[in-house]
Amino acid sequence: MRIVILGKTGVGKSYLANTIVGEQLFTVGSTLSSETSECRAETRSVNGRSITLVDTPGLFDTHKPEEELKSEIVRCIMECAPGPHAFLIVLKVERFTEHEQAVFTRINRYFSEEVFRYATVVFTHGDQLPERQTIEDLVQQNRRVRDLVRRCGGRCHVIDNRYWNRNSEDEYRSNRFQVEALLNTLDEMVRENNGRYYTNEMLQAVQQMINQEEERIRLSSRMRQRSEGQARRDVFRRLA
Repeated sequence: MRIVILGKTGVGKSYLANTIVGEQLFTVGSTLSSETSECRAETRSVNGRSITLVDTPGLFDTHKPEEELKSEIVRCIMECAPGPHAFLIVLKVERFTEHEQAVFTRINRYFSEEVFRYATVVFTHGDQLPERQTIEDLVQQNRRVRDLVRRCGGRCHVIDNRYWNRNSEDEYRSNRFQVEALLNTLDEMVRENNGRYYTNEMLQAVQQMINQEEERIRLSSRMRQRSEGQARRDVFRRLA
């Protein structure tokens, strides 16, 4: 399963990726600045599933220039070609502002409305969740968040960045419990989508260019040892 993690800088995307795989694969920043400077993909076996996670920089930070954003989207697409089975849209458990709304407007613009059929909302900083309250309860309190989760088929989960890795009497407030629930949700979503992965014209164009580059490399005796990874880098340079 190929999973792309989307969200603003500082919401905990890298921490979420590490929590899912159960090891420190991705660098987590200690400040509001992002430690992830470019898209990075890692594949691991998680609870019997082969999962490729694509950690992204703050792709949809509203201060980013359009050209820089497009370049990173191309890189992200190449990391998960021929296409992702799932997107995780990451938010903090906190007040939903116009900045978050702008992020989803950009997601819709660059990936199309179809992306939400493959998306799940994941909240971080679950320790901010009031006692005895579930994330579904919190979602219902904000119309814009409620509408976003509804567009994602009602799929939402929560993890914590500080305390929920410890043993807890409350099963709900456990990252282990939440990760397994998230993976089950993604399994069900993939089944509902008949195993298809998300694609659009940009994804198809990039995959076609990668295939053409790989074929050119195979036909060139001087470049016979070059890998698929080199082909991807060549395509990115042409598109960036």
